Amino acid sequence: MGRVSRFSWLILTIVFLPAPPVTAQVSEPYAAAVQRLTTLIEREVRDKKLPALSVALVDNQRVVWSKGFGFQDREKKIPATDQTVYRVGSVSKLFTDVAVMQLVEKGQLDLDAPVTTYLPDFKPAVKAGQKPITLRMLMSHRSGRIREPPVGNYFDPTGPTLAQTVASLNGIPLVYNPGTQIKYSNAAVGVVGLVVQKVIGEAFEKAVETKVLQPLGIVSSSFTPTSAVKKNLADAVMWTYHGREFPAPTFELGMAPAGCMYSTVTDLAKFASCLFAGGGPVLKPETLAAMLKPQFADPDAKEGFGIGFALSELEGKKRIGHGGAIYGFATELAALPSEKLAVIVVSSRDVTNPVMTRIADDGLKLLLAAKAGKELPKLRETQPLPLEEARTLAGHYVSGDRSIDLTASAGRLFVTPNRGGFRTELRAAEKNLMADDALSWGPAAERVDGKLKVGDRIYEKQPDAGPPAAPPAKWLGLIGEYGWDHNTLFIHERHGKLYALIEWVFLYPLKEETEDVYAFPDFGLYHGEKLVFTRDMAGRATKVEAAKVAFERRKIDGENGETFRIKPEKPLAELRKAAHAATPPKEERERKPELVDLATIDKTITFDVRYATDNNFLSTPLYTSAKAFMQKPAAEALGRAHKKLAESGYGLHVYDAYRPWYVTKMFWDATPDKFHDFVADPSKGSRHNRGCAVDLGLYDLKTGKPIEVVSGFDEFSDRAYPDYPGGTSRQRWHRDLLRRAMEAEGFTVYEAEWWHFDYRDWQKYPILNRTFEEIK
Repeated sequence: MGRVSRFSWLILTIVFLPAPPVTAQVSEPYAAAVQRLTTLIEREVRDKKLPALSVALVDNQRVVWSKGFGFQDREKKIPATDQTVYRVGSVSKLFTDVAVMQLVEKGQLDLDAPVTTYLPDFKPAVKAGQKPITLRMLMSHRSGRIREPPVGNYFDPTGPTLAQTVASLNGIPLVYNPGTQIKYSNAAVGVVGLVVQKVIGEAFEKAVETKVLQPLGIVSSSFTPTSAVKKNLADAVMWTYHGREFPAPTFELGMAPAGCMYSTVTDLAKFASCLFAGGGPVLKPETLAAMLKPQFADPDAKEGFGIGFALSELEGKKRIGHGGAIYGFATELAALPSEKLAVIVVSSRDVTNPVMTRIADDGLKLLLAAKAGKELPKLRETQPLPLEEARTLAGHYVSGDRSIDLTASAGRLFVTPNRGGFRTELRAAEKNLMADDALSWGPAAERVDGKLKVGDRIYEKQPDAGPPAAPPAKWLGLIGEYGWDHNTLFIHERHGKLYALIEWVFLYPLKEETEDVYAFPDFGLYHGEKLVFTRDMAGRATKVEAAKVAFERRKIDGENGETFRIKPEKPLAELRKAAHAATPPKEERERKPELVDLATIDKTITFDVRYATDNNFLSTPLYTSAKAFMQKPAAEALGRAHKKLAESGYGLHVYDAYRPWYVTKMFWDATPDKFHDFVADPSKGSRHNRGCAVDLGLYDLKTGKPIEVVSGFDEFSDRAYPDYPGGTSRQRWHRDLLRRAMEAEGFTVYEAEWWHFDYRDWQKYPILNRTFEEIK
């Protein structure tokens, strides 16, 4: 939830209709600054696919501008405003910390006393010689505690109480000696919240409301999802690297003090004004000043954590604040106390914190210039790379002991650092490459004589050495998916190393300690913590305890070479009868059909027409003969791809091509709604119906055997996506080889199926409903 630490170590279309905003009138001298910031925000909302974004600019005790962009509720077309409610994640910690400091002022708490003084049932596993854990350590992330509690953690949807959450930490060893180094910990702030609850004698949520929120006049915020909160709550979106989006989960966390606050940008603006007033009316000035000093640091330190606050510099001035990230929401609260300026910005798209941070920092720079009467700074922009340039740059690059992968997908170029980090889009900025997407913003690489300069390193592109070796057998039982639908852990292999992809976007190489125990790297969310696998008698992992959180292996239909199957929504005989009686959509298209049997294109193309057998997802034959047809230009293009692949020792293995419309209707009507991304809507017709789509894979020319990739054909799962990051390097290499060969001949891969390719002229052909026997 605290993306301040999550995003600090980075190495490297939905079209939204304009929504009429509810906007505070712009106060001078900020009109021009607001106009420039608005241009940036509108571009980011569009380019980063942010469903809703709200922002407030603060100068001392006044909100000089606030506005909403996009939609609070996309389905109902309710515009986002400055009163839209968001989950603000780890910004919640600041309010928890203020409640503690109020008790310190009253003499009811001592920041440097052992926390067990106030929680006698809390029994951290402190070793002999280690310092006792104090509130100061917990609030400044120096307690050495694990990041997440075993119960009530970021992944846990069961809704345990705060007391149960803290109790789960009993007996858990510390990651580091208390007071020695920063270890960002949601678990630690959960403990802090329980102290508040115990000392005040009422539920934590109620205590913060009465002691902190109400005195500040914060009326639209809460640590519980009240009916008033829900009324204006933005609907939020999750997303994955491979392109799937889904609604954000809404369950409450057991560690509520660390990240469960609901708020608006105007309420958070009141908190910022409180900071500029020396803490009044909730804290004394000297108390606030103490919170804004780096803790456990050198006297001249300017960065790190104070008591709760993240401290840094911007334009040579002290910057304070906090980021927040919780399912589907990203928040940045940033302030310059010396200038009494603040920006609060929140979005309803998961892990878009770098976008929020950029908007906040650019907003502060604009406010600074406007307040001083100086020329406004220009805000940097990037442009998409041309398609051919992206494809040319794609490849594996090495610099000494480090490497990066550049991949071209859907007309965009992405970089993945193999030492760990994020997959980030690269875009053009003059002669350089800039990281610019939801996960990163800033200079990334400079092109120098066909090489890439990243920082002080020169990366050279490596020749393609062919298919990577299979991973060690001991890893095969570990590779797979673990956890929940809302938050899945992917264990996979890359470049001969085992990796964890956790919380959807955080990629970490793992260090093997034993065959079943692996360590996270020394950076990122989980540094100092481990993954412990449990295997069955066959050596296949059934679960993994990652950073003390238990992830059960996910059962995926279609694994291990099995055919993915569903239970039809209705009897197939009934669906077949209805499909034959139905009429396809009528269309006028410029080209007449000219279907060609793919078997006549090249005798070495192989076939496994699944829908002519019962070996398919419906477990029944749909075709009366095992044929595959395509429109002549598409068939010829497929033949060229097949010949090109033969140079590398591979051929095309066809599962399906032209499909009569009535079969498409049967697929749609038989398939549950949750799988409709994998079947075409008959009301629009399929590209298969037009004879311009083909489902295929690769086979080995020497052995004649089909090539294994990450998923099987017609597997309705995340593994089917062409950019799915899991599996092995060898599986992904073959999948990507097929994609490159087909794209070179004018085909485009379907976003949810690695095996499905559409020919470029598909829209020029009509929907057909001919049986194979009717094709002449």
